[in-house]
Amino acid sequence: MHLDVQDLRNFYYRSALGRAAQKSLRGRLLELWPEAKNQTVVGFGFAAPLLRPYLKDARRVITLMPGPQGVMPWPAGMKNTSVLTEETLWPIETGHVDKLVFLHGLETSERPSDLLEECWRVLGPGGKALFIVPNRAGLWARRDATPFGYGRPYSPGQLDMQLKKHQFLPERHVGALYQFPSQQRLWMKSAGFFERIGRHMPTMMAGGAFMVEATKLVYPPKGTVARSRRRISVLDGLGEPAVGRARVRVD
Repeated sequence: MHLDVQDLRNFYYRSALGRAAQKSLRGRLLELWPEAKNQTVVGFGFAAPLLRPYLKDARRVITLMPGPQGVMPWPAGMKNTSVLTEETLWPIETGHVDKLVFLHGLETSERPSDLLEECWRVLGPGGKALFIVPNRAGLWARRDATPFGYGRPYSPGQLDMQLKKHQFLPERHVGALYQFPSQQRLWMKSAGFFERIGRHMPTMMAGGAFMVEATKLVYPPKGTVARSRRRISVLDGLGEPAVGRARVRVD
């Protein structure tokens, strides 16, 4: 079940908790991918709040928003790069994406396998994808007051297994959202402290979300099996004439 784009925008841009979540997620993203110079960066779901740092140096930045969710213009004050698209049929040529960011896209999809197939298609050879999903062991997945309380939460092992089935190689795991999912003043003031402490904890323990960086695998080509070819003559299979065979006389 996809959330409505208006609810997502209100959370990330108009609430204190959402702005804190945006800061936490964007900071972790920039640790993994500090730059994208001359690259094509695509976000799917509601990744727009995380992609602004790449607008300056990237070749292009595109935000794909699925039809059931809806779309909003982005970035504010600049030429729009948002596209309303079918969830598993993106208007992007095969192999043209260098970096792909998922936020509120995979866990809310009713066709996650087909979605991952489309993700694999648009990435170039060696392209990287970053999947940001709710942590099923975290507090954020247990509260529907935030977007992370909707859809299917994952454990790191579950997501790794699903990615490997679609020819992605999971490489790095990072936790995020270690603060409490509450807008009460006490918890908001202590958000920075919990974020700093949480970064030294295992991914699966306390983070409300985790990120998995995965690389597209292209060898052997997807959906094919390597076969050796050789020419076959119409005389193949016939036995070779015997040499030195004794003659038998028939009267």
